[in-house]
Amino acid sequence: MKQSIFYSKVLLFGEYGIIENSIGLSIPYNFYKGSLKFLNSTKNKEFFYSNLELKKYYKFLFFLKKSKKNLVKIDLKKLQKDIQKGIYFQSNIPKGYGIGSSGALVSSIYDKYAKKKLKKCLNNKNIIILKKIFSQMESFFHGKSSGIDPLICYFNKPLLIRSSTNISAIKIPEKNKFKGKGAIFLLDTGFSRKTSFMIEKFFFVKLKNDEFKKILKEEFMKYNEKCIESFLKGNFKIMLKNVKLLSTWVFIHFRPMIPKIFWKIWKKSLFTDLHYLKLCGSGGGGFILGFTPNYDISKKILKKYTTEVLFRF
Repeated sequence: MKQSIFYSKVLLFGEYGIIENSIGLSIPYNFYKGSLKFLNSTKNKEFFYSNLELKKYYKFLFFLKKSKKNLVKIDLKKLQKDIQKGIYFQSNIPKGYGIGSSGALVSSIYDKYAKKKLKKCLNNKNIIILKKIFSQMESFFHGKSSGIDPLICYFNKPLLIRSSTNISAIKIPEKNKFKGKGAIFLLDTGFSRKTSFMIEKFFFVKLKNDEFKKILKEEFMKYNEKCIESFLKGNFKIMLKNVKLLSTWVFIHFRPMIPKIFWKIWKKSLFTDLHYLKLCGSGGGGFILGFTPNYDISKKILKKYTTEVLFRF
């Protein structure tokens, strides 16, 4: 079987804002990846878990077809046969960490089993159609999905989300162009979280408050937009200033989404200016994003935790 590899993603800016039709920037992260494979050796724990999940996912797709709600025709006979033969999703993408484990799986299923697959043309029309398809396909895992994660995993290109109907591929500053000490990095909290819980039990509840909705648009979305603008221009000093504003806002208004063990670290970073932290996706665990003018210093301060560099500047 031809193996198509699908990589993880990182929503660099735009968490929660894109739910309210705000701007976001998502980039692929090729350190983590996954692909559909047939087991050809001794069965292991990963195989049993993944194969069982695919069986459940097959039932979900079958139900969509039977109820005539499916937005894409999937070759369910082939999928069922392959599941019986021992297909599974071999992946090193940590689940519940906010970097697209379900997105990579969904895009791999679409790539292998979708009938009349859309070509990988990076035009707005194709992107929006695929976003709707992926939103439905990924809803099995999160209850509700924007479809953005599978899009990134499928195209393996940075995408700028201006609104739910305006998404385009974009060039980001070259990773190896800048030889500075600064970095954007992932900080491992050490435990996973459930996306749907954070969104439904906290964010949507807060959105019912008109005052919160107002400051979300007037402050959070403004800082977020300026972060994206300065990052894309390669103006990292301005980016760091806006990330500090964003980090402060999140600490005040989204604190339940920050794991309690990181509250002290998060607050201290805002006073020392050695680095700033922000949510990676929905928060609650998984990875946290870090932004620092000097990664060597930040790494020493955070030596208790595992960190991974995404981008140097």
